[in-house]
Amino acid sequence: MNDNLLASATLPLYNKRILITAPRNYTSRFASEIINYGGLPVIMPTIETCYLSTYEKLDNCLKNITQFNYIAFTSRNGINAVISRLESLNIPLSCFDKCQLIAIGKDAERLEEIGLNVAIIPKEASPQGIVSELAKISNINQQSILVPIPQVIGISEPDIIPNFIRALEKLGIKITPIYAYQTRCLEPSLYKIEIELIKQGKIDVIAFSSTAEIESFLQLVNNTQLLTKCLIACFGPYTAGNARKLGLTVDIVGKDYHSFAGFVQAMADYLTASSSTEIYA
Repeated sequence: MNDNLLASATLPLYNKRILITAPRNYTSRFASEIINYGGLPVIMPTIETCYLSTYEKLDNCLKNITQFNYIAFTSRNGINAVISRLESLNIPLSCFDKCQLIAIGKDAERLEEIGLNVAIIPKEASPQGIVSELAKISNINQQSILVPIPQVIGISEPDIIPNFIRALEKLGIKITPIYAYQTRCLEPSLYKIEIELIKQGKIDVIAFSSTAEIESFLQLVNNTQLLTKCLIACFGPYTAGNARKLGLTVDIVGKDYHSFAGFVQAMADYLTASSSTEIYA
């Protein structure tokens, strides 16, 4: 056996199959982190992001962007949708010079990569973290904020965005939530092989990074008893809480939920601890 193989065998997720349910535009980063820990990523996006049928309302907001003091992005999909519309409308990125941008965790890097300044990156990488930061601003009740959000199709809307909007309203801020893209579930026929792997008990961990992924996944599988054969991991406490509401037993919850690296670290820590317990049992 060569040295590289010996080294790989010592990694905490060595030869563990981790099922990724995140949308395709997130899977490359997520899968890379799993591979770095020795795992075998199995890609099964349960939701996809799509174009809207019309962008009239979003376009009107972007053409009059100076009416907003802040733009709060709750996802990278929202960022990409807005940037795409600006390009379509031939509006330069300098239109953001007179408003402050807010983004969560690694999403802020996406804005910085294209030369934009991110005024607020909350310590807690969640919509509630955005609320906490805005609550510190003395005149926030005199400000206005644009929030690009998904239009959810085929599954019930997760409560994270509605709760976020209600929390902003409590601050007295003038809020304009606007659809920027669609999120919808996929068809079971796409994933016959992956579902069969779950049935056979060949998936070690199912990793959910959002509530929408969980709900769509449950529609695809249509049998929660299958999930007793594998561990359930959730990106953070919000996703974990909703997973439990949907009837799942959650084994792993990410503590550092600023990035996929923190999520994969939580899986590695759990499986390492489990292995140690088995050895000394």
